[in-house]
Amino acid sequence: MATVIRLARYGAKKRPYYHIVVTDSRNARNSGNVLEVVGKYNPMLARDDEKRVVLKIDEIKAWMAKGAKASDRVYKFLVKAGLVAAKPIPTQTKKNLPSEKTQQKAKDKADKLAKIAEEKAAAEAAAKAAAEAPEEAATETVAE
Repeated sequence: MATVIRLARYGAKKRPYYHIVVTDSRNARNSGNVLEVVGKYNPMLARDDEKRVVLKIDEIKAWMAKGAKASDRVYKFLVKAGLVAAKPIPTQTKKNLPSEKTQQKAKDKADKLAKIAEEKAAAEAAAKAAAEAPEEAATETVAE
């Protein structure tokens, strides 16, 4: 028999409450045919509330020693409780990056915008210098 530790839904409509149960993997989620209730999960409570997830650690360890596998959500609870090690996060391949052609286009566009910004800054500096030059000439003629 393949046993699994998973959530069984209880509670009212739009007010979920879950029991963490050990059951045969072939049973339906809420079949009621559970081997043991090993915890409770109340998603309506705040994330930092200590009563949000309540685990019977000794029973869970015993069932895992017998070969029970945890569902994804229950596995996350067990990782947070420190009972099991977290699954490693796989490294991304280059498939998540744009193609070389798209990267080159983006680089060219950034270079073009940088060049335009430099030219604009140079033009502003030249205009500022030209505006200051007549003022200096006017003050020199007045001083003479």
